[in-house]
Amino acid sequence: MRASTAGWLFAGPALLVLGLFFVVPVASALLLSLTDFDLYALADIDNLRFVAFDNYLELLRTPLFWKALGNTAYFVVVGVPLSILVSLGAAMLLDAKVARFKPLFRTALFAPVVTTLVAVAVIWRYLFHASYGLVNWALAHVGIAPVDWLGDPRWAMPTIILFAVWKNFGYNMVILLAGLQAIPQDLYEAARIDGASRWQQFLHITLPMLGPVLLVVGVITVSGYFQLFAEPYVMTRGDPLQSTVSVLYFMYEEGFMWWNLGRASAVAFLLFLIILAVTTVLLRIGRRKGAL
Repeated sequence: MRASTAGWLFAGPALLVLGLFFVVPVASALLLSLTDFDLYALADIDNLRFVAFDNYLELLRTPLFWKALGNTAYFVVVGVPLSILVSLGAAMLLDAKVARFKPLFRTALFAPVVTTLVAVAVIWRYLFHASYGLVNWALAHVGIAPVDWLGDPRWAMPTIILFAVWKNFGYNMVILLAGLQAIPQDLYEAARIDGASRWQQFLHITLPMLGPVLLVVGVITVSGYFQLFAEPYVMTRGDPLQSTVSVLYFMYEEGFMWWNLGRASAVAFLLFLIILAVTTVLLRIGRRKGAL
């Protein structure tokens, strides 16, 4: 038996599963986005019409879609760098030679990642409650007036960003910790002999050696943060004044509240194109910087 034939035989089951549960649904959703599939078509398939790119053009003329896209971009632009910085800081603390009880702290810092998002989102909603939340209670003891964290358009999205960073930074922390542990210690010893400070070691050894890992973490975090949904769904329902409506939340409303499944599919593919464009730019920047 030829090697290529044997390879296809071994890869066949996995390719079949990918085709059945990924390629077919994606192709079906793409076709769905080119129709006006809604509640009426769900009741009678004869009501289904092919509208080509009308769903996409209609979305581009919808103010709420652009509002949701702006909210999502704000979440990504602020949340991704903050999440990576917190993850890198936690990883460096765990990698420090003077650190004690590393397994305990590593488990404690990773715990938010594996907790149920809806449950902790409900807890955070009460923590930041305007009247009886613990955060405002603590602020009152230092003379700061209560803040309507989830009811004020200025504070709602920053609160959700803070929650998302707390919830997800542990995953990136583990990846960055593995990258830090893979850096040869000889480089740091040579730098200390040459009189380099800790900050210079971080700039000229740690960051360059972590380049490929930071690129992977950046791509994963960007793609994940663009898919913001559960946090605003549980904590604010897109309010106040639609300041926390994300693209996925908008897609949910179109598909499962108004039953405009054709438009919802179009939203999904527009979001896919946006994520693809951003991650492609990140990969090109990483390639130019030598991270690939």
